[in-house]
Amino acid sequence: MNFELSEEHQAFADSVARFAQDKLAPGALERAHAKHYPWETAQLLAEQGLLGIAFPEEDGGQGGTLMHAVLAIQQIALACPKSADIVQAGNFGPIRTFVEYATPEQKQRFLPDLLAGKKLISLGMSEPDAGSAATELKTSAVEDGDSYVINGSKVFSTHSPEAELFLIYVRFGPGVGGIGSVLVEKGTPGFVVGTPSNFMNGEQWSQLYFEDCRIPKANLLLGPGGFKKQISGFNVERLGNSARALALGRYAFNQAREHALIRKQFGRELCEFQGLQWKFAEMWMKLEQAQLLLYKAALEGEHGLPSAQSTAMAKLACNLAGWEASNEAMQVMGGMGFSQEALVEYCVRRTRGWMIAGGSIEMLKNRIAEGVFGRTFSQRPAKA
Repeated sequence: MNFELSEEHQAFADSVARFAQDKLAPGALERAHAKHYPWETAQLLAEQGLLGIAFPEEDGGQGGTLMHAVLAIQQIALACPKSADIVQAGNFGPIRTFVEYATPEQKQRFLPDLLAGKKLISLGMSEPDAGSAATELKTSAVEDGDSYVINGSKVFSTHSPEAELFLIYVRFGPGVGGIGSVLVEKGTPGFVVGTPSNFMNGEQWSQLYFEDCRIPKANLLLGPGGFKKQISGFNVERLGNSARALALGRYAFNQAREHALIRKQFGRELCEFQGLQWKFAEMWMKLEQAQLLLYKAALEGEHGLPSAQSTAMAKLACNLAGWEASNEAMQVMGGMGFSQEALVEYCVRRTRGWMIAGGSIEMLKNRIAEGVFGRTFSQRPAKA
């Protein structure tokens, strides 16, 4: 059993790291605090072949694997944490579900601009009354001739203020079997993108409103019964979340390590104090443990999709390790770590959000327990 990257994977990671340090590390601080999506950087990453890494070449992708995509997002994040969001958007999020299940005509219409870093796709999944309980969504799609009429609303959609295309979970009928998804383009009559609201991490989201929004049947992605397929694609999105959380933890760890080697108090470098040595030992151990679970899940998906169990374990471990490493790194660096003159506080805010987004750590623990016992555990109250 070999725990080292293959020569090919290591060469790929090294190549991405060189590019990131050369082209992205300069300006990383300004990019992290900018309000709007970094379109120029997105197009630079597209030119470098870092969008659509694991997508088939016939779809305009690079023909790589999930492991290549995970390695890319980590190497980019280690140089410029904000730019890792672009790699996520072009490889993992709703774009992955789209590539997995879209028709050739849908791919021809939308993929070229998405993979060129010129447009974004956003996911409409959560609703005011359906967050972790995603199957309780109410946004409806009613067939009407050669169209579907959409009514409802969505919240917390990443990139919603900037996106041009939206992958929307809808209800065609009752029960889980009645859930599927459609594609809605910005500007469609009856579809309104609300005023942006701010997240703690500096990102923005807009509530999505659908009022008798009519879309052609050609915009159907997955009809009734498509929920399980959608969630399988969503599991892959969790690997992008995991990779970013872990990489930002490593970024903060690296910054704190350099600080501890240079900064002196009481006539000694900080690294000479045992209390801080133990912090670094624990951070490093947790980061390395999470890395192995992430690689395991990514390698499972080399020839398909990784299992829900592996992705849940990877996300839980990476979320916790990334958050704890970032938070401890900020403590080590004191006022400088808390200042927006460095990116450590940004890493703290970002990693904290990923413990909620894409499946909260509590829901992940429930999913892992189901794997342990080989059965499902309903979170709903028992029927009288």
